[in-house]
Amino acid sequence: MGATYDFDTVVDRRGTWCVQWDGVADRFGVDGLLPFTISDMDFATAPEVLAALRDRLEHGVFGYTTWQQDDFRSAIAHWYATRYGTTIDTGQLVYGPSVLNQLSQLLRMWSGEGDGVVVHTPTYDGFRKAITGLGRELRGVPVGDEEALERELARADAKVLVLCSPHNPTGRVWTADELARTAALAERHGVAVISDEIHADFVHEEYAGRGHVPWTRVAGAGRWALISSGSKAFNFPALTGSYGLIGDPADRAAYVRRMETGEGLASPAVLSLTAHIAAYREGAGWLDAVRAYVAGNLGHVAERLGEAFPELGWAPPQAGYLAWIDLRPLGVDDAALQRVLVEREGVAIMGGAVYGAPGFVRLNVGCPRGKVELGVAALIRAVEGLAASPAGD
Repeated sequence: MGATYDFDTVVDRRGTWCVQWDGVADRFGVDGLLPFTISDMDFATAPEVLAALRDRLEHGVFGYTTWQQDDFRSAIAHWYATRYGTTIDTGQLVYGPSVLNQLSQLLRMWSGEGDGVVVHTPTYDGFRKAITGLGRELRGVPVGDEEALERELARADAKVLVLCSPHNPTGRVWTADELARTAALAERHGVAVISDEIHADFVHEEYAGRGHVPWTRVAGAGRWALISSGSKAFNFPALTGSYGLIGDPADRAAYVRRMETGEGLASPAVLSLTAHIAAYREGAGWLDAVRAYVAGNLGHVAERLGEAFPELGWAPPQAGYLAWIDLRPLGVDDAALQRVLVEREGVAIMGGAVYGAPGFVRLNVGCPRGKVELGVAALIRAVEGLAASPAGD
């Protein structure tokens, strides 16, 4: 019999410097809100990861560290083989302090100021900040619109496609055929692909009807990189650390050189390496359990929204713990909704405008069921209140 895990007990995160709880006023202007915001979970990481971290702390020496060792590389290879049925070339592996840092480095390598970078819309705000902050032109195409995708990739100054796989914030899981067509389009038009797969471990096959396909399975001869981290699925982003696979040997060498010299990041965080190795070698049972729990949370949201607003026809996302909810059929004013949520309900829920999609909200359900119940009830009350009093008075 497998281990049992407790995801119902509340872990108090206040006072731990966490962005979701302690930094809520930075985005919403009010302290003490019940947050359903930034993409991390309220659960402690896997016991197997915690045990490995304790053992490493007991050693007591924390000198300079290398990621270029077999324990780290083979753990990643083991994960891809056992979770995705995919054999990776560990010689293609690289390391970075975060997925977004890797994205920025690759954008600098593969594009120049003013060049076009294509993304799917709605768009994770971290992508938007990285792309525009580097002086590149962000060019959005709607999720699933392959004609628009080809038009943008065909533009002479389009240099990079940033693919979010699975997609954030919608939770879309791309099919193998969709990915193969995307790879062919990018190669045809000479556009590099950066596939951010940090949400891959949270695919809900019961909702998606399919599993995740790593970019390595469809990549052709063009420039490409897969960037990811165990930090999202196993909830240890504060430890930092990510990894990538870069297809071209010269690009790979250039990336490593840039990180080790230009960025001064030759030595990774040892606790990140420790956590990744433990998660990928021993954490599968915990991940299966937490994903099933989150799927139950999403099912609860679907049930409550179905009861309150059947016209939405809302269904759980195919991946992730972020409920992406289209409220446009209800005619809800975004500003009024946020005002009621914050001032009357005391909750913080991300508005869709952050991702370029007014009329939506993104509700984080990576938390105990009791918190989810409070959040969805607050959202329903707020929307119903606005319907009764459109001005939000």
